[in-house]
Amino acid sequence: MIEDNIINKEANENTVLVGLVSRFQNEAKCNEYLDELDFLARTAGALPRKRFVQKLEYPNPRTYVGTGKLEEIRQYVEDNEIGLVIFDDDLSPKQVANIERELKVKILDRTSLILDIFANRAQTSTARTQVELAQYQYLLPRLTRMWTHLERQRGGIGMRGPGETQIETDRRIILDKISRLKTELKNIDKQKSIQRKNRGNLTRVALVGYTNVGKSTIMNLLSKSDVFAENKLFATLDTTVRKVTIENLPFLLTDTVGFIRKLPTHLVDSFKSTLDEVREADLLVHVVDVSHPGFEEQIEVVNKTLRDVCGAADKPMIMVFNKIDRFKYTPKDPDDLTPMTRENIPLSEFEKTWMAKMDNNCVFISAKDKINIDALKDMLYQKAREIHATRFPYNDFLYQKYDEDDNLSLE
Repeated sequence: MIEDNIINKEANENTVLVGLVSRFQNEAKCNEYLDELDFLARTAGALPRKRFVQKLEYPNPRTYVGTGKLEEIRQYVEDNEIGLVIFDDDLSPKQVANIERELKVKILDRTSLILDIFANRAQTSTARTQVELAQYQYLLPRLTRMWTHLERQRGGIGMRGPGETQIETDRRIILDKISRLKTELKNIDKQKSIQRKNRGNLTRVALVGYTNVGKSTIMNLLSKSDVFAENKLFATLDTTVRKVTIENLPFLLTDTVGFIRKLPTHLVDSFKSTLDEVREADLLVHVVDVSHPGFEEQIEVVNKTLRDVCGAADKPMIMVFNKIDRFKYTPKDPDDLTPMTRENIPLSEFEKTWMAKMDNNCVFISAKDKINIDALKDMLYQKAREIHATRFPYNDFLYQKYDEDDNLSLE
């Protein structure tokens, strides 16, 4: 695995974060994205010490931020023993080279940071192959920057030629590895496809959602399994499929990799076999962290990914608003005229909003504290049974509920 040690996870490397307020994102949005970048950095093992934000119409094509701001960052880096600077957007190879020349420390952009996390999280051979392919595809256009150490030897006769030759040699090596990894992933896709066909006629349900919304915790609750779950971004990379039975109805439940803003295209291409689980699902369970201040945008990110990448926007869907245990409501003083906000609105009022008017396709739960899980199970049962009845109408009576006297219930 290449670039496994981009961040020294044991040393908890001191880091600064850099973002822009531009025509594409206002100050509030920039701060929200930097909050997420902070979480990504800590997940990777870094320790963010300071944030630098600049207002620019467009990113500087040479150094992302302006020269004055770059000098301010350089001074802080030198004075505080900072070893890593992370930028919230993708940087071109030219930008990385120019910034490194000025700051003289390691530079990462959002994509390289996510790749580092994925490399650390990948457990199975499939996930490791997917991540390795994404890393090589990201590395290929950046080979020239990696050979800048040859610039110190330009005075020697013949040194420029070997340098260029070595770059071309490395390029061919990487292209060969990319070709080999793509072949491996094609074989993996075939195996996964055969596995999906061998699962029989069971209804397929896929958990989808933004990263760190609680999909794996819900998976463990419903399937009584032990899928790894942690309060970190991308805690789960490997697709997990479990057979779940609610009442007398069996179905297959799949836990998938979480989505995120600005999802690197290399990862989208590499995780095709994972996304195929979403494409072939009969029912999607869209899990949302309702306690997150930007959960509405996270919903849009997931819906856009489902539409543009997975081609699964038209599939039946249940919205599961998780983490209701984080709502801390203190009743307002009757004389307090402060308008209701997410910070002081009770959940009972929150449930009356547009989210609860989704044709009975919405449920509020806490997977951590096991609140309202029975309502989720009942909704899953009803939706899975409807799908099964459409496919196998003659067998539907097998999955109808019976009351205590073994009489057919009409509920």
